[in-house]
Amino acid sequence: MTVVMNWLSKAAIPGFIILILVFGIIKKVPVFDTFLEGAKEGLETTVRILPVLVGIMLGIEVLSKSGALDMIVLLFEPVANLFGIPKEILPMAIIRPISGSASLGLLNKQLKEYGPDSLIGRTLSVIMGSTETIFYTITVYYGAIGVKKTRYTLWVALIAGFAGLMSAVIICRILQ
Repeated sequence: MTVVMNWLSKAAIPGFIILILVFGIIKKVPVFDTFLEGAKEGLETTVRILPVLVGIMLGIEVLSKSGALDMIVLLFEPVANLFGIPKEILPMAIIRPISGSASLGLLNKQLKEYGPDSLIGRTLSVIMGSTETIFYTITVYYGAIGVKKTRYTLWVALIAGFAGLMSAVIICRILQ
């Protein structure tokens, strides 16, 4: 069974590419020209959203290095206590909706500090797996299609992110 699974995992991507090529030939689609057109659109999208991404990354770095993140954590600590959120998790709760790479770096730092098998380490790991980089995702996807007003997307995403955070805290406490 393991040999079959290894073979399937190695053959999946080449098989999928071959399937696309065969399907394109059957439908008489100029596969290579279509690929080049898609690559060109992808590059244009990347150039269009690059300034926003640089701004987000710069803002996160400034927030972290300036000590502003620590001040924000102190500001949110009473609210976190009200909801039973450990204060050690607050930096992740603040950074995760903004940046995946910054939250990964923070996760690495906190796992070294608290250990991966501690309540804090497990909760942080679940948060990483159950929440999204909300601002980054909205910026990239809406920026790619030119949407300026996000309407209710941000609020619904923030509520969902808070639900993921609370679920991580509650479930990790139950399973401790």
